[in-house]
Order: sequence, then C-alpha cells, then structure tokens
Amino acid sequence: MNTPRTIGRLSQEADCNIETIRYYEKIGMLPKPRRTQGGHRIYTEDDFRHLRFIRRARALGFTLDDIRNLLALSEGKKTPCGKVKSVAETHLEDIRCKIADLKAVEKVLKDLVTQCTGKIAPDCPILKSFSFDTSKSKPYRKNAGARPF
Repeated sequence: MNTPRTIGRLSQEADCNIETIRYYEKIGMLPKPRRTQGGHRIYTEDDFRHLRFIRRARALGFTLDDIRNLLALSEGKKTPCGKVKSVAETHLEDIRCKIADLKAVEKVLKDLVTQCTGKIAPDCPILKSFSFDTSKSKPYRKNAGARPF
C-alpha cells in the first residue's frame, strides 16, 4: 500500500499508540514525517515498515539502543549478517540470565508459600523473609539487574 497515512491510521495499522509513535520520532527512532500544509503528519509505507520493525524488536525485548543498532545495520547494503547475529546473541544471553534469575525467585517464593500456614501475620515466613539481608550472600548477575533474594 503506497497511500500516505495519517498518524491515526498508522497507529491503527501498526497497533501502536499515537503517543508512542510521537515518542519514537522525538528520540530519533522514526524519521520525522513530512507534513501537510495544515501541519498534519503524513507517513509512508517505509515509515510503516520502520515502525513495524521497531515494534517487533521491542516485543522480543531488545532495548532502544539495540534497535537503533539493528536499524543501522539493516540499512547497510553490505552489512555482514554476523553483526546482526552478535547483537541477537548478546540479547539471548541476557534473556537466559533473566530466566535463570526468575527460576531462582520462583523457587524461593514457592518454598516460602509452602512454609506459610496462613494463620498469624507476625509469624508469617513470607513476611519474615523480607526482613533478612541476603544481598551479601547472593551475587548480582551482570546485565540481569539486582537479584531479589
């Protein structure tokens, strides 16, 4: 479809909030669209594809900086796919670390829920566990954020 789109139509077709589109423009993720004489934004098919690229990458958990990098790589006619693969591999490793952390959190919470009798709050093992400082006994994992246990 080569028909120009308004921001409302682009928003609807790309399943993306209008404010998000404006934000992507503001931070340079989307190119500034041309405007009508009345000042309304007009988007092309390329703008739609660009937005769809960003949305899909965001859905896969890539950061805006990663997406900027991937967009730059996608525009290069002779970009080696290995560079793209490297960005994806780094992201995959980050996801694996987060999954490992979530599994550890799941185990801790499962154990606490199992210990809880549901009777008197002051004796609740879940509440008591929140008072312990375990940050010294568990290291923080690089790139995965603070470990919650």
